[in-house]
Amino acid sequence: MSIFERYLSIWVALAMAGGILLGNIAPGLVNAVAAAEVASVNLVVAVLIWAMVYPMMVGVDPRSLTKVARQPQGLLITLVVNWLVKPFTMAALAVLFFQYVFAPWIPAEDALQYIAGLILLGAAPCTAMVFVWSQLTRGDAAYTLLQVSVNDLIMVVAFAPIVALLLGVTDITVPWSTLILSVLLFIALPLVAGMITRSRLGAEAAIERFQARVKPYSVVGLIVTVMILFGLQGQVIVSRPLIILLIAVPIIVQSYSIFAVAYAAAFALKVPHRIAAPCALIGTSNFFELAVAVAISLFGLNSGAALATVVGVLVEVPVMLTLVAFANRTRARFAD
Repeated sequence: MSIFERYLSIWVALAMAGGILLGNIAPGLVNAVAAAEVASVNLVVAVLIWAMVYPMMVGVDPRSLTKVARQPQGLLITLVVNWLVKPFTMAALAVLFFQYVFAPWIPAEDALQYIAGLILLGAAPCTAMVFVWSQLTRGDAAYTLLQVSVNDLIMVVAFAPIVALLLGVTDITVPWSTLILSVLLFIALPLVAGMITRSRLGAEAAIERFQARVKPYSVVGLIVTVMILFGLQGQVIVSRPLIILLIAVPIIVQSYSIFAVAYAAAFALKVPHRIAAPCALIGTSNFFELAVAVAISLFGLNSGAALATVVGVLVEVPVMLTLVAFANRTRARFAD
């Protein structure tokens, strides 16, 4: 492992602290980064996600996709968890905590906003960051691509109805341009670039050497992305630390619970670790770009719903790093 990967938790912690500091001492710079958007997709973050995703896409061998049918359990687990379990458990936990457990400390109107934001997070499975988590657990790149692609197709038709059902509304505005642009930017284009790179490199040994050279950029992209996201909410984190903590509680409970369900199911079905780890991590992680964009379009930039989706981003990275570490430690317990 490179020095970046070996001490990733330390770099991420420093990025969080640096982002909060930057957001408070140089808000103009942070706002300038936030303003660089197209269809609610931040262009700076998009470039960084490209840096995270591209190294793994180079490792995707299109010929290996034909082997996916031999291991359908991993895809089945991902789909069941993402669309039949996760949105509903997130909604249930949001209601439990904000209408009952935390009710004495939070106004009822604010509680409804936080619930809405958490529902948006729960209904949006990860599409981009999961490639980083898969790479860190030595996951099957081709299988991870298949899982994410199938989830994206389902999201196009299922996201709005599920959110509408859970929010109790019938007229929800989903920014389709954000969804489509994100899929193109974070999956389709990096995949094409990766395939072109593989074709030009030719031999497998050359491909492996190239991956070794570009792999550190994936981790650097993650670290800088974390710094930017924390910078965007730096002032809120400092001024309202308690509400940030309260919002984080159901997200953390949801994340570890969903991972446990998916990972245990993969173990019980004897799914190989290279497939089991990514399939559990996909269900745990969230498509925060979409969740944040929908929260802003529905409830406003300064709404409690938008704040809840951003807290989801803040919580996700440290939680996912602990799960990546757990998955790597338990690799030997799974089938080859």
